[in-house]
Amino acid sequence: MIERAVGRRSLLAGAAAFGVLGAVGCSRVSTADVTGGGNLLERLRAQRTVRLGIAGEIPFGYISKKAEVTGEAPEIAKIIFKRLGVPNVQPVPTEFGSLIPGLDSQQFDVISAGMFITPERCQEVLFADPDYEVLDAFIVRKGNPKNLHNYADVKRTGAKLASGSAYAEIDYAVDAGINRDAIQIYPDQLAGLLAVAQGRADAFAGTSLTVRNVIQQTKNPSVEGTKPFLPMLDGKPAHGAGAFAFRKGETRLRNAFNAELHKMKKSGELLRVVKPFGFTTTEMTDLTAEELCKG
Repeated sequence: MIERAVGRRSLLAGAAAFGVLGAVGCSRVSTADVTGGGNLLERLRAQRTVRLGIAGEIPFGYISKKAEVTGEAPEIAKIIFKRLGVPNVQPVPTEFGSLIPGLDSQQFDVISAGMFITPERCQEVLFADPDYEVLDAFIVRKGNPKNLHNYADVKRTGAKLASGSAYAEIDYAVDAGINRDAIQIYPDQLAGLLAVAQGRADAFAGTSLTVRNVIQQTKNPSVEGTKPFLPMLDGKPAHGAGAFAFRKGETRLRNAFNAELHKMKKSGELLRVVKPFGFTTTEMTDLTAEELCKG
C-alpha cells in the first residue's frame, strides 16, 4: 500500500511518535560536533558512504526484490550525495515511528523516507525543502454523479464518504463538518475503490497519488478520480509535503543538499527521477521547509 495506518500521513500517529522518543532506538552515542553548522558532510566525504534511514514504504523508500534500496527518496539521495562527494548509499531499514529516534541516536545519517514536514517534527529534526507535495483526491463513480470535488461538497450533499484506517483525510473531513462516525473506514485504497464501485460509498478520500495509482492499476471502468485539491485543517491549508531530514545543527549538510535539490527542480531532473514511482507534475512543489515549519 502507498498509505499505511501508521506512517507519514496519520496526524495522531505522528504526534504519538514524539512521546516515545526516549524509548525507541538504540542507546545514544556521542553527539557529533554541530557548532558552526556541523561537520557531517566532511565526515561523509571521508567515509564515501551515507546511511539512509528508510521505512520500507512504497513508493517512498524501500528494498526492491533485487535487494537494492530504491524509491522516490533514495533515488534522489543517490544523485545528490554523489554530487556532494559521497558516492555510496547504505540503507538502514526501520519502522516509520523509529526514524526520528534513529536519526537522533546516529543509527543513520539522514531520513530518506518522504517524511511530511510538520511544525512538531521541525522541533526534532532539520528538514530540507520538500521534494514533493501530495494533494487529496476522491475515487468516485464514473461521471461523478454527485459532483464531489472536496470535503465541503461531501458535507453539502450528504454523500457517503470512505477513507483508509488512520488516514489524515479523516481529520480533514471532520474539519469540514462531516461526522467522524459517518465515515466508512477501509484497510486500504483497493478496498475503498471497490466500495465506491459497488455503491457502498459515494467517494473514497486519499492522496492524489494513491487515487491515481489504484485506478491505473485496477482499470475498473465504473470509477474515476477527481481533480486533486488542497484540503484544509483548522482554517489553514493542510500541505502534505515530504522531505529529507537531518540532525539538528547539521545546517552545512542540509544547505548543500538543498542547493543540489533546487538545481534538480529547476532543470526538471527531479520529476524525471521520481516519475517511475508514480509522481507527476501535480506533486512537484516550490514550498520551503521554513514556511511549512511555521504551520
